[in-house]
Formats: sequence, C-alpha cells, structure tokens
Amino acid sequence: MALRRPIVDAVRAPRRNIELKATDPDPPAPLEVCRALRAEDRGTITQRDTYLEVTRGRLKLREEQPGRPHLIQFERASEPQQRKSRYRIVEVSDGAALCAALAAAIGIRGVVAKRRHLLLWQSVRIHLDEVEQLGTFIELEAVAPPDSNLAHEHRLVAELRDALGITDERLVALGYAAQLL
Repeated sequence: MALRRPIVDAVRAPRRNIELKATDPDPPAPLEVCRALRAEDRGTITQRDTYLEVTRGRLKLREEQPGRPHLIQFERASEPQQRKSRYRIVEVSDGAALCAALAAAIGIRGVVAKRRHLLLWQSVRIHLDEVEQLGTFIELEAVAPPDSNLAHEHRLVAELRDALGITDERLVALGYAAQLL
C-alpha cells in the first residue's frame, strides 16, 4: 500500500512576515517620508475584508479594487510591537459566492472597509490605511523568505518605524476587525 502524502507539506507551509501597526495622526507626512526613501508607489486599493467565525487563527475573504478576491488564513499575536504573522493566501474566482457559502457554513464575525495606499520598500509592504469607522493607520509588513530567521525583517521594520517617527504611544495591538468589535 502506498503511503499518502500529508495534506499540508513544505510547499503549502505558511508564509511569514514581521508586522507593525500604528495610528497615523498626520496622513500626508508618512507618504512624504516613503517618497524620500524611494519606496515604490503601487497606488490606492479599495478593500473589503469579511472576517469569518473560526475556532483557530483568523480567516478573512478580501475583495479589492483593483485586484482579485482571495481568502487569507492567518495567525498572529495581539501585541503592540513588531510581531510575527503566519499566513496563507488562496486566490478565488468568485468572492461573492464564496462569501455567501462561508457565511452560511461558519458565520461572519465582522467586515472592515478601507482605502489602502500601498508602497514597497525593500521587502516591506507599507500600508497607509484609511479605515471606515476607525481612522488612519500605518501598517508595515516585512515579508520573509522561507529560510529567514526573521532578524533581517525585524531590522527593516525597526528602520522604517524610526524613519516614520512611530512612537510607542501610537502602536496598535489589535487588528482592524477586533478594534471594530
């Protein structure tokens, strides 16, 4: 009898990044800093994240313009400092149908609507977010290659935090959905 391969193997292992989220009291200022750092401007994206009821980790369906819908499963600590996030992203062809099926099967926890200005600096995704009902935020995500020990990603986030003048008082522990709840 042939041995079956495990459902989750190395190819499907979660991606990792180092994240930091902070309030943004002066939205034009971070954009100017990013431009001075020669971050690549990827423009503005309108996103709607539907968070689903799950017993382990977090699961959201992201619908965005421009872009395609995708399901994101992720795990991260709710801490106000740099933190590791583990995630999987699956593109889907019909976000509305998937959302309806998942809502019927497991339920919706909440919905977050935002406008995101995306910039790229080295391996860091810089999100300048305007979140409905919450305000403006800066989110840094240093994407790690599979073999990284995450030290480099921590350094990049620290460097950007310093350049953007993000003080401890501005750090945010909770994600947008948890803040809305």
